[in-house]
Amino acid sequence: MVWVAAPGRVEPVSEEMRLGFDIAGKITDVLVEEGDAVRRDQPLARLWDADLKAAVAAAEAALAAREAELEKVLAGARSMERKEARAALDEAVTVMRQAKIEHERREKLLAGEVLAPEEEDRAEKEYLVSRQRVEAARQRFQLVDDPSRSEDIKRAWAQVDEARASLDRARAYAAKAEIRSPIDGVVLRKHRRAGEMVSVSFDTPVVTVGDISRLRVRADVDEKDIAKVREGQRAYMVADAYGQRKFWGTVFRVARILGRKNVRTDDPAEKNDTRILEALLDLDEPGLPVGLRMDVFVIVEGGAGSEGTGKPDIRPTGGQ
Repeated sequence: MVWVAAPGRVEPVSEEMRLGFDIAGKITDVLVEEGDAVRRDQPLARLWDADLKAAVAAAEAALAAREAELEKVLAGARSMERKEARAALDEAVTVMRQAKIEHERREKLLAGEVLAPEEEDRAEKEYLVSRQRVEAARQRFQLVDDPSRSEDIKRAWAQVDEARASLDRARAYAAKAEIRSPIDGVVLRKHRRAGEMVSVSFDTPVVTVGDISRLRVRADVDEKDIAKVREGQRAYMVADAYGQRKFWGTVFRVARILGRKNVRTDDPAEKNDTRILEALLDLDEPGLPVGLRMDVFVIVEGGAGSEGTGKPDIRPTGGQ
């Protein structure tokens, strides 16, 4: 059996998801502890958000006001408003007619030189004022009696849409004060507690979650061995904590770009500037702790018939 050796690290099938807030603030609640199982969309932590809730309430009130205005425009004037406008117009017409009669009477008296010119001027002025009042009352009645204009309806709809968008924006911003789990999984790490401040200026995760129903190992394949590793190859992994026990798995993805090393060992002679190619392996069995460092042996020649606790006859590839 010929193999390629590489250092690796255990991770959840979802990878480790470090969750934080999108806005700065003070944490009021962290609702989970390390090891807790969580469901998708479950609340995990909250910020102080009284001001955000107030903004949402104000936006809801503004939307309600705009919707009431729209209903009024669509419904037009009420019958009582029409009656009031009609009565005001009739009253103004009656006053104008009376003023006209009085004006004509005083013109005749002025012609017979039995009335002072000032009295006739006053009557004329009252008549002209009454005519203006009639015109104003007629315009008011036409405005109330006519159906809503299309531009008024469009304007009312636009104001409702604007208010609704403002409410959506306020609700979206308020939602940023809460962290919800994006997956079904387990809380792997609790980084912050209630009372602490968080910022968006630097990385401040609150919790780390992951789906550990299945586990993977991320291995750093040395640049000189990348041509030997392919998807579908079997591999076994060992860790100091488990002695000679082997954990078997399968290579299911090989990266397409070289990068820097991800897994560090305790070897002081280790070269950290080595170029590597990441390979992801599906473990056959769960139960290993996330973050455990493992030695990965990808079988590139020979069978995997020794999948047990015994040590098979194996040979490394060149340079191993």
